[in-house]
Amino acid sequence: MPRRRTLITLLLAVAVLAGAGAAVLVATRDGAPSEEDVLDSIGKALATTPLPNVGLGEGSPPPPAALKAGWKTDFGKHSVPFTEIQSGGPPKDGIPAIDAPRFVAVGDARFLRDREPVIALDLNGEVRAYPIQILIWHEIVNDDFGGTPLAVTFCPLCNTAIVFDRRIGGRVLDFGTTGNLRNSDLVMYDRQTESWWQQFGGEAIVGALTGTKLKQLPARIVSWAQFRRENPDGKVLSRQTGYQRSYGDNPYVGYDDASSPPFFAAANAGDDRLPPKERVVYLEDKGQAVVVPFSLLRKRRQVTVELGARRLDVRWTPGVASALGDSTIANGADVGSAQVLENGKAVPFDEPFWFSVAAFRPDARIVR
Repeated sequence: MPRRRTLITLLLAVAVLAGAGAAVLVATRDGAPSEEDVLDSIGKALATTPLPNVGLGEGSPPPPAALKAGWKTDFGKHSVPFTEIQSGGPPKDGIPAIDAPRFVAVGDARFLRDREPVIALDLNGEVRAYPIQILIWHEIVNDDFGGTPLAVTFCPLCNTAIVFDRRIGGRVLDFGTTGNLRNSDLVMYDRQTESWWQQFGGEAIVGALTGTKLKQLPARIVSWAQFRRENPDGKVLSRQTGYQRSYGDNPYVGYDDASSPPFFAAANAGDDRLPPKERVVYLEDKGQAVVVPFSLLRKRRQVTVELGARRLDVRWTPGVASALGDSTIANGADVGSAQVLENGKAVPFDEPFWFSVAAFRPDARIVR
């Protein structure tokens, strides 16, 4: 029964994100129908939404004609097989990026609760928070902050929160969502060349900019209470996005069960060195990659990691709710958050689920 409820919730999430399921949400909340009614509603809502073997862990890639429809992308250039790219359900820009972000002062952000996760970014003396309750519905925020054009990204399916500098060779790119996935991870696109970019790693995999890599900026997930306490003069991304979404709700209820497999297909799914959705700190430098499991960090609170010639201090702090567990983000289980420092200075890192590291960097060393 729990597995079935999770599948129902995830199907509903995909329908909502694709713009097909708003009526389903209203019906289930107001009318509290039986599970059979919910299944029937979801089936009708998804009737026109193409989904790749949902829930089976073996999503089918779309045929070449469908993959290319509506794109100006140079498909003659690509660094990965097209068979690895699959539809996630929503079409191009079906999950809308935020292109004109609005911010409010910390004291005016009354829509957040203490344990809620926010992406904290400190750049050139300015500090901003990007609430996951907003990113979970949009996945990309194109911002210009501290004199730097940047893309704040979050892929709920991989739990990857990554901030990139949007400049390539002096050119500023704007990003949107393709509606496609690779290894269950968000595939973005830039509107200037319509090249496709893998969020994990920030590299263009299809199109004119194939092989180009975005610069990752230091950012971390913290609780709203911590951000508010440490940055009373900071700014917070507002709910005034120009879109109507159920901000504060989690459309992926139960997805972060550590032992459960990813919803969509991912390479090396049999890599059981860690549970599929164990949160890890992921670090890479000069071709080397290392992960520190959250389960280890919870016990030790602090771990020193050697990455090539570098010594990095990895720390864990409790008090941060999971965005992907409870139906309300603020009520998610306490999973804590990490910080990585080198000689006291913040360095870029990520907190993905293990399965995504196994898919993209199976050579990664695990700190035990």
